Amino acid sequence: MPTSVLPEFQQRGLVADVTSPDELGVHLAQASRTVYVGFDPTADSLHVGNLVPLLGLRRFQLAGHRPIVLVGGGTGLIGDPAGKTGERALNPEEHVAAFAERLKAQVRPFLDFDRGSRAALLVDNYEWLSKLEVIPFLRDVGKHFGVGAMIARESVRARLSTGISFTEFAYQVLQAYDFLSLNERYGCTIQMGGSDQWGNITAGTELIRKTRGADAFGLTLPLVTKSDGTKFGKTESGTVWLDPARTSAYEMYQSWLNTTDADVLPYLKTFTFLPLADIEALARRVAEAPEKREAQRVLAREATQLVHGAAAVTEAERISQALFSGDVASLSSRELDAALRAIPSTRVPAPNGAVLVTDALLATGLASSKRAARELIATGAIQVNGERVQDAALEITGKALIRKGKTTYVGVEVTPA
Repeated sequence: MPTSVLPEFQQRGLVADVTSPDELGVHLAQASRTVYVGFDPTADSLHVGNLVPLLGLRRFQLAGHRPIVLVGGGTGLIGDPAGKTGERALNPEEHVAAFAERLKAQVRPFLDFDRGSRAALLVDNYEWLSKLEVIPFLRDVGKHFGVGAMIARESVRARLSTGISFTEFAYQVLQAYDFLSLNERYGCTIQMGGSDQWGNITAGTELIRKTRGADAFGLTLPLVTKSDGTKFGKTESGTVWLDPARTSAYEMYQSWLNTTDADVLPYLKTFTFLPLADIEALARRVAEAPEKREAQRVLAREATQLVHGAAAVTEAERISQALFSGDVASLSSRELDAALRAIPSTRVPAPNGAVLVTDALLATGLASSKRAARELIATGAIQVNGERVQDAALEITGKALIRKGKTTYVGVEVTPA
């Protein structure tokens, strides 16, 4: 039997705004409902921030409801002004189409597409938006949108001082039309998204009410932030992507492992399916022994497994243990490459494709002079790919992982001069 997910969402801190919360709770408890989330293909991969609504859909499905993932092959050609301080650069149509196909493949592992009447659906709004005719659309849909209300929406109001084109101004009408289209085609009655989507979502609920006389609901999730004010999902090497070709499983594992004590328990509620009772028990253990960083390890394991699978987590933990113990020589070439991607790395040009280890130490800042480099080598403080360096004349080619002492690692990539 389907159940309302609202209590669990509220307990996990996953509700920013909701239209008619009491009515939505009853609506969800009465029957299996259909809920959708849209993702515009603005890049060839989703990032960790997109996990919040994506996992939200999974929570709905586990509670007996039907999820729809909408990939915005149509709206991606327009650009959502929400959260942007300036006009988006419009991507070529073929790029948006290619991005859309990548995203469709990426979301599939998170949902069950074979669960009968509750099987997830994957749709592309290019299918119906590309067929719209201007005059009928303006007469049948546009007349339901008051300009005053459109301007009052936060995504538009925030841009009035810097300027907004009619193209982006009309985005909310297209997203509302998406909701209407899914309501007509699949009986979809709920749209979910980030808190910056509230205006777009309520535009859809109002359009369904005006054109169909039917109830529809909106639910927004808080945008994830860090307690120190820095942007969530960003590391020293950049955005944490879901595509392993852009962010390896080890890099993602490390990003979760580096979560601060202030953030780790809220992230466990947001990014894992661990029962709340288990998270509370973990919180008590953390309070008793915070130096063990048990919560960070649980978060890294659970969240990375959701995206990359159990085997990738095992590999990430193996790499972490090898770097901690210094047993880098035991890593495979693929594991070593994953480790190199996650640490500071320096490119060193070399005419013959090889550099002396002393020059590499200088280039990476591990030594202040060649004399200091030779002294580090003489005292046994330097390892290259897990092997202790004994000869200052050693040459490095290709990519290498250099360790200084017990804890300092840097990467080196020797490139043609």
